[in-house]
Amino acid sequence: MGCQRPGQGALDVAKRSPMACWFSAMLYCFGGGILSSILLAEPPVSFLSNGTNILLASVVWYLVYYSSADLFYSFSCILPVRIIVSAMKEVTRTWKVLAGVTHADSHYKDAWLVMITIGWARAAGGGLISNFEQLVRGVWKPESNELLKMSFPVKVSLAGAVLFTLQKTQHLPISRNNLMLVYTLFLITIKVQMMLTRSSASPFQPIEAVVGRLLFGCQQAETGVKEKGPSTPDAKGKPSKQPEPSSAEKSESAKSKGAKKSE
Repeated sequence: MGCQRPGQGALDVAKRSPMACWFSAMLYCFGGGILSSILLAEPPVSFLSNGTNILLASVVWYLVYYSSADLFYSFSCILPVRIIVSAMKEVTRTWKVLAGVTHADSHYKDAWLVMITIGWARAAGGGLISNFEQLVRGVWKPESNELLKMSFPVKVSLAGAVLFTLQKTQHLPISRNNLMLVYTLFLITIKVQMMLTRSSASPFQPIEAVVGRLLFGCQQAETGVKEKGPSTPDAKGKPSKQPEPSSAEKSESAKSKGAKKSE
């Protein structure tokens, strides 16, 4: 749920069907546990066994959507409060990544891909199952799939899963506590900076651009897709006019029309 204002569609769902709104919020909050349980063939409803977390999330959900005069939402939008809540969320993300990697290692010893996948799913499950969460609200936006366009939380969760997997398999010479400290400080610093500057740019973009050009030729692929169509938009976004036919072409067209009429 976070500190962002619910969109108009979410508010409509909250008024029309509180149950669908609540279920959508629970999927977003506990999506990591649900997704990781499905991947490990465990009961996906195991998150419901922790009644305290469910109750806390439900109380926050109710206050966000149904508090009088939006008092709770207005309070959560105060910048110092947002910073504190975001910092707490990033600390929780670190623990989720570590818990996912450790849990996967207990099932598949030293299986790198499994440990990375489960750690990633545990920390970023809410984003990875966003399409299913949208279906609960009656929305279908396949273009918003996180695998097609990853958000910063999903990217940083994947990076954390790789780091903690390397540390777990003793390929990264650093203690677990030190790695947790460095990773958490990095998350909090980047998150606070993005909030203060109101920027959504990912710090991984320069690396992604270089790797994409070197290994996958992303820039060439993007330029190759752009082809000239029958009408190309001008700088203002309006379709440009096609060139008018010459006088000779007009006379030929008039002759052909006259011949058809005579027939």
